[in-house]
Amino acid sequence: MVQVLWGCFLLWNLNMASSQTIYPGIKARVTQRALDYGIQAGMETIEQMIMDKSIPDLKGSESLEFLKVDYVNYNFSNIKIKAFSFPNTSLTFAPGVGIKVLTNHGTANVSTDWEVKSPLFQDAGGADLFLSGAFFTGILILSRNDFGHPILRLQDCQAQVSHAHVSFSGELSVLYNSFAEPMEKPILKNLNEMLCPMITNEVEALNGNLSMLEVLTKINNYTLLDYSLIDVPEITENYIDLNLKGTFYPLDNLTDPPFSPVPFVLPERSDSMLYIGIAEYFFKSASFAHFAAGAFDVTLSTKEISNHFVQNSQGLGNVLSRIAEIYILSKPFMVRFMAKEPPKINLQKGNFTLDIPASIMMLTQPENSTAEAIVSMDFVASTSVGLVILGQRLVCSLSLNRFRLSLPESSRSNIEVLRFENILSSLLHFGVLPLANAKLQQGFPLPNPHKISFVNSDIEVLEGLLLVSTDLKYEQNLKQQPNVHSWEDLNLINGYWSGKSAP
Repeated sequence: MVQVLWGCFLLWNLNMASSQTIYPGIKARVTQRALDYGIQAGMETIEQMIMDKSIPDLKGSESLEFLKVDYVNYNFSNIKIKAFSFPNTSLTFAPGVGIKVLTNHGTANVSTDWEVKSPLFQDAGGADLFLSGAFFTGILILSRNDFGHPILRLQDCQAQVSHAHVSFSGELSVLYNSFAEPMEKPILKNLNEMLCPMITNEVEALNGNLSMLEVLTKINNYTLLDYSLIDVPEITENYIDLNLKGTFYPLDNLTDPPFSPVPFVLPERSDSMLYIGIAEYFFKSASFAHFAAGAFDVTLSTKEISNHFVQNSQGLGNVLSRIAEIYILSKPFMVRFMAKEPPKINLQKGNFTLDIPASIMMLTQPENSTAEAIVSMDFVASTSVGLVILGQRLVCSLSLNRFRLSLPESSRSNIEVLRFENILSSLLHFGVLPLANAKLQQGFPLPNPHKISFVNSDIEVLEGLLLVSTDLKYEQNLKQQPNVHSWEDLNLINGYWSGKSAP
């Protein structure tokens, strides 16, 4: 009996553990190509960082036996790196551990002020220090904190400079340069003791910046998007995978939606620097959050609808004239669109569709009176979703595939009501969808590092998954991409884009 109870207890624990597994809504994969480009693009940043960095003073005392001086106290201060070179640098994945950094044969030119004191003399001046044979290796461990921010930690740090040559300047430079060589050894010793602590401090400072990253981003006046890391990154020989929550929430409610993400895997590819897999769950949570926040309950006046109609011979005038046949527009006229449930998302290979089950009500509100309904009907609008990357955002656009109107049984013989089917289809096509697309052009921000832009991007719709493949470009002066205010140069049809290059 005891063994049976223990077995039931263990099975219960295993079931609880499996039921609490959290899967990502977004998976970002960084490949070796990105690391190789990081070396090339990162040197400019490293150079600026090193040249701006304050290096602690080098102090010490040496005896000069050839001058029969018992000691010389020296202090090198105001140390500035003027130039450096790391010709052999590599970044590689250490499976299950982190990213291995290796550089050797590095050189640096350093300027410094110096001061010496001894029983015989005391002086100060300037000097140049040439360092060569610089070597560094270490492993960057990438983890996460309790808030889902990434954390970097340096492990197995080894750093050394093999040679140092000091050249003094000034009136007595010939004298000082004659005993510079004995001072180079202690300078190297002190410098090498400082290197790993200095590098570790820089990594810790970077963690301070990473902790300030926004993992909960306001998307619009209705929703927030959670981009936090849900677990420790997975590292293989060829890539690193970052699992992000990728969940939308209403602004005033951070409760998870009543459905869970399902596991998915990215295709085994390495041609691009970065792959971003966006699960169907991401879009479902966006639909649910906007629905819960009331984003799909919209009342428009005739004037507001008119502002978003396509101005052509079959557009606004034709539609309004048909409405006039049914109702005299001498009174204020309004149309209310209200989703009955969250729009349904469907990602199939090569096809991204959105079905919107909703109701529509036409109302009038005479002066000093409450609104009166003319007619109310249910409908389902099936739309195709076009996709494009603009700047750092995934932008969607809707186009109407079909429109199905559901009439109450008692109204099927009412000719006036039946006329609304074509009118409503026109309102959706020429009025509501352009209005929705104007809102959607703000887009969804894609996860990307600071001052990195996407280039050579491609979007592919797979079964239950949207795959973004892109290369990266580091831009020192990259600013926040502005919102797009016009679709004039875009042709978003069935997920393909043609037009001007993205900014």
